[in-house]
Amino acid sequence: MSTSIEQKSRPDITVRGNGYDYPEKEAPVQHPISKLAKSRWSTRAFDESRIVEPEKILCLLEAARWAPSCYNEQPWHYLVFDGADREALEKARACLNEFNAWARKAPVLMLSVARERFTKNRMPNKHAQHDLGLASGSLVLEAVNQGLALHQMAGFDCERARREFAIPEDFTPVAMIAIGYPYTGDLNHLPAQLREMELQPRQRKPIREIAFSGRWSVPFIRL
Repeated sequence: MSTSIEQKSRPDITVRGNGYDYPEKEAPVQHPISKLAKSRWSTRAFDESRIVEPEKILCLLEAARWAPSCYNEQPWHYLVFDGADREALEKARACLNEFNAWARKAPVLMLSVARERFTKNRMPNKHAQHDLGLASGSLVLEAVNQGLALHQMAGFDCERARREFAIPEDFTPVAMIAIGYPYTGDLNHLPAQLREMELQPRQRKPIREIAFSGRWSVPFIRL
């Protein structure tokens, strides 16, 4: 099977356009999808001068709250670090690994956490992290709706986070989430490595490589 990738050509940092104007970078879709879904992407540069309003954070959490889950268990939890407790925010930033050091400049961090057992019988819930992902997906799309930038990260010290924030047993820290308003300044003012990452083309595997028809490895093709 081929491993071809759908992608858009790399834009030049000194010329706006080429398909989008930074920080907007719509997905080059092959089939129609919603504006929110096309507009979502994981930016790493934030407007450090703008705080995220508490009411917008609540909108993100409301979107997560109404996600579907196995037996309506709702195994998702979010630790919010919005600067109201400066020490807690700095502790969350310190949990990030060096590759994700750019996220320490985001005005808000969240930590998503999955409850790994059903509340009704304490049996393991193998769908807990899947359902947390559904909730976070809703949260991400609402962030786009609110005009915010958001980036989810696996690159953090899970055990340190567990200790720092007194996360109980049977709860698993899953992702650190950087949230803020997107950077709209001159891209040449960003550090070179960060600028390069921001300008990487958006790319995804084609549908034929991720969806099969009836049996494994038979591409789903209807057109």
